[in-house]
Amino acid sequence: MAKKKKTPYKTRNKYRETYCTTLSRVFDYTTTKYWKRQMAQFIEGGQSYTYSSFREKCNMLSTRMSRFGIKAGDKVAILSQNMPNWTLAFFAATAFGRVAVPILPDSSENEVTNILNHSDTKVIFISQKLMHKLSDSCKEKMTLVVDIESLEFIKSNKDEFQCNGWIKAPQPDDLATIIYTSGTTGKAKGVMLSHRNICHNLVASFKAQPCFKNDRFLSILPMAHAYEMCVSSLYSMYVGACCYYLSKPPTPSVLLPALKKVKPTIMLAVPLIIEKVYHNSVVPTIRKSRVLSWMEKHLPHVLYWFIGRKLVKTFGGKLRFFGIGGSKLDTHVEEFLKKCHFPYAVGYGLTETAPLVCNVIVTKRKRVGSIGVAAYKVDIRLDNMDPQTGEGEIACRGDNVMLGYYKDPERTMQVLDEDGWFRTHDIATVDDDGYYYIKGRLNNTIIGPSGENIYPEEIEMVINNIDGVDESIVMERDGKLVALVKFDDNVLNWDQASEDYFFEKAESLKKSVIELVNRAVGKNSKIDKVEAMKEPFEKSATQKIRRFKYKQEEKETEES
Repeated sequence: MAKKKKTPYKTRNKYRETYCTTLSRVFDYTTTKYWKRQMAQFIEGGQSYTYSSFREKCNMLSTRMSRFGIKAGDKVAILSQNMPNWTLAFFAATAFGRVAVPILPDSSENEVTNILNHSDTKVIFISQKLMHKLSDSCKEKMTLVVDIESLEFIKSNKDEFQCNGWIKAPQPDDLATIIYTSGTTGKAKGVMLSHRNICHNLVASFKAQPCFKNDRFLSILPMAHAYEMCVSSLYSMYVGACCYYLSKPPTPSVLLPALKKVKPTIMLAVPLIIEKVYHNSVVPTIRKSRVLSWMEKHLPHVLYWFIGRKLVKTFGGKLRFFGIGGSKLDTHVEEFLKKCHFPYAVGYGLTETAPLVCNVIVTKRKRVGSIGVAAYKVDIRLDNMDPQTGEGEIACRGDNVMLGYYKDPERTMQVLDEDGWFRTHDIATVDDDGYYYIKGRLNNTIIGPSGENIYPEEIEMVINNIDGVDESIVMERDGKLVALVKFDDNVLNWDQASEDYFFEKAESLKKSVIELVNRAVGKNSKIDKVEAMKEPFEKSATQKIRRFKYKQEEKETEES
C-alpha cells in the first residue's frame, strides 16, 4: 500500500494564512487539525487541554453564555493571572462574535471599575485571588460573574435566562477585543483590535520566527498585554504547539525549576528580566573570578562561548527563540547576548498595532541597538524628520493598525489619519538597510536651551549601567536636568536613613553618578542634580516606568 504523501510545508502554511482571517477560523482550524495534541497546561498540573477538549469546553461555555442572553457584540471581561482557562475565556468570547476585554491583574480596584463601566461589560471571568478588585456596584451590573478556575457561576442574573444570546461567525473587520492601556502617559485608552489585526500579527509572527507543533512555549508575561497574548498564547495555538503556564508569579525560585522541567523552545520577556540576569549574576561572577577576568581580557571569544552555553542551559537547554520587547533593551546587555550567540531577538510594537511593527530575526545578523526592520506587510515612515540628525516620528500603516480608541474619536483622530497611518509617538532613525533605532518617546523629549532634542532614555541607559544603580528616570526642572535614581538596597540601606553615615553615603553616590554620567554624555545631556528614591518606581505591565506619575507629583508639589 502506497504511503500517503504529506502536503508540502509551504503549501500548508499558505493555506493556513489564507484561511485563518478571524479568531473563529483560527479556532476552527487548530482544534480540528491538531485535535489530538496538547494545547495548554499548568506546569505543576491542574488545568490541561488538548485541542479537542479545548474546543468542547469553549462550545460549552459559549452555550452557557447564550442561555443568559450574552450575544455577539457583547463584552466579556477577563481579570485573572495567567492560566489555560484565560485562553478558554478569550475564545469562548471572540470565536463566537463576542468581544473580549482583558484586564491586567495588577490593575487597581478603581481601574477595574472604570474599565468595566466604560466598556459596558456584561460578563466577567475572574480568579478568586482578584475578586476583591470587583466592586459591589460592578458585580451588581453584571449578568454573569464566572470563577475562571472552576468555571462555576459566582453570580448569575436569573431574569436574563432567556436562551436568546445569538452568536455569529465574525468577519475580519469586526471588533475582537478592547485592550485598555495607560502605557506610560496616564489616562487609560481602550484600544479596539479587530480579528484582522490579531490574525495579521499571527502571520507576521510566523514570518519573523517560524514555530511548529513540536515547539514548547513558556508564558511568563501578563496575558492581558497584547505582546504576550498575541505573540505567545495565540501564536502557540496558531501553529498547533503547547503553551505552558506557571501557577505562581515567575520569581527565580519558581521559574528556574520550571525552565528545567519544560525545556521551552520559545519564550518572551521584557528587557528587565535579561538585564537583571546580566547585572546581578554575569558581571559579578566575572569580576569575582581571576580566571574569568583574565579570559575576558585575553580570550573573550572563549569566555562568551562558555557563558552563552551556560545561559542557554539555565533556560532549559533547548531554547531557540528568546523574544525581547515592551521597552528598549540596554545596548551593553545586547552586546553581551550577541557575543554569547544567545538566541535572542528584539521586537518593537504597541498595543495599537496588535502589536508587531518591527522585528529582528534570530538567524539574521543583528545590529546592536536596533529594533529591526519593518514587520511583514507593515509600511513604516519617519514623519517630521530632522534633516541634520535623521530623527523623525515613526508612523506605520497595515492590517496591524487598530480600529481606534473605544468611545474616544477625538484621541483616535490625533493618532490615525484618513489614509490609515498611525502615529507611534516614538522618535527613531533608520539606516540604509532599513534597520530602525529608537531614540526616545516624543512626549518625553526635552528641548534644550538651544532648541536641541534631549532624549532622557539615552541618559538613563548610562545611569543604569553604573554599579549600584537599579533604575532611573531623567526629567527637566527649571531648565535643568534632574535624575531620580533608585540605588540597589545593598548599596544604600534606607533602614539607616536616620544615621549620619547614610547621609554621607547618599551624597557620595549622587556625586559619583553626576561625575560618571557627565563624562559619558554630550554637553547638552549633562545632569545637574541626582535625587535618591527610596521605593522602586511604579511600572506598567511591560516594566516601563510610569513617568507621568512622577511628573504629576512634581507639579503637585510646586502648586502646593
